[in-house]
Amino acid sequence: MALVTGAPIELPPLVDHHCHGVVRRDLDLRSFEAFLSESAAPAAPGTTFFDTQTGFAVRRWCPPLLGLEPHCPPERYLARRRELGAAEAGRRLLRAARIGVYVVDTGLPGDLSTPAELAAAGNAVAHEIVRLERLGELTADTCGTTDADSTAEATGTAGAAEAFVRDLAKAVRRAARTAVGFKSVAAYRHGLALAPEPPAAGEVARAAAHWLAGRRTGARLTDPVLLRHLLWTAVGTGLPLQLHTGFGDPDLRLDQADPVLLTDFVRATADTGTSLVLLHGYPYHRQAAYLANVFPHVHADVGLALTHSGVRAGAVLAEFLELAPFGKLLFSTDAYGLPELYAVGAEVFRDAVRRVVGGWVADGAWSQADAQRVGAMIAADNARRVYALE
Repeated sequence: MALVTGAPIELPPLVDHHCHGVVRRDLDLRSFEAFLSESAAPAAPGTTFFDTQTGFAVRRWCPPLLGLEPHCPPERYLARRRELGAAEAGRRLLRAARIGVYVVDTGLPGDLSTPAELAAAGNAVAHEIVRLERLGELTADTCGTTDADSTAEATGTAGAAEAFVRDLAKAVRRAARTAVGFKSVAAYRHGLALAPEPPAAGEVARAAAHWLAGRRTGARLTDPVLLRHLLWTAVGTGLPLQLHTGFGDPDLRLDQADPVLLTDFVRATADTGTSLVLLHGYPYHRQAAYLANVFPHVHADVGLALTHSGVRAGAVLAEFLELAPFGKLLFSTDAYGLPELYAVGAEVFRDAVRRVVGGWVADGAWSQADAQRVGAMIAADNARRVYALE
């Protein structure tokens, strides 16, 4: 597909509806490049992960923001980054991204900036997304200690399971008071081919007892019954629910992350009032676009896929736009660890919109006014509506 650079499309400040904190410390080459790929292994001998579409995009867009020429060598870029210090480099990169709102998944471990710190550095506003599986694990770690009336001290596995289920319900309700939505990584923990209906109370109790019986503090929640219980507990709050689909790190079975595996769950939640947001999608982004097309409460995220496809982002965005209603697509960076990924995610998105949608204007297929309106919808307006942001 030939992408034509057409009429300029002016976008408002972006709403990044799915992102993470950044590391606070200075990074050497090995530490930095690890954030450029989903791989858990080092790059091929004699190369770095700068030799990827993401790495080339970083070298294109980020050096000028720190006073260097585009495409400068990674070593020179990182030397300049250390010269400025992580805080100042991060501030410059985040503000250059022109993101007005961050919607931050706080469920990843590590020494990462908080939503408030991210907002201050980027001169923006931040809201929290709560990761369900992490909430379940933290609840299990502290089960029975959350209030004075807890009966977690009840003897036997059944008593512990009862306390866990009760405390988990409280934790979800408590999180819903301040968060703007929830997220599930069930795709990593079991795969998306889960039974669609909410599990019965007895089934949840038995699964909780089995999981807690041999569990060590910090162990991951992978039980499919408890994963379903978490999904339906979140649905009960009425807040939007983000679902990981498509590619990710090696913990994932990609064939178990195809969003069409969620079809029955999507049908089951159709009348709940909860919006489902399918994250990432790639290489199943056309499937995600289809689900957004046929189910009113389903939305699709264009983030991560665009950042990782770099100069090919226009082709991927065009495939999203083939079928998804334009009011169902949401911008994100899925930036994690590096402020550079915010800058790159934002610029790659703007460039892709300019090339694809601007090209359609130049061809006469779209009017300039419609192009501006749709661009603003994807960049910010759809997210503001879905997450009820001011």
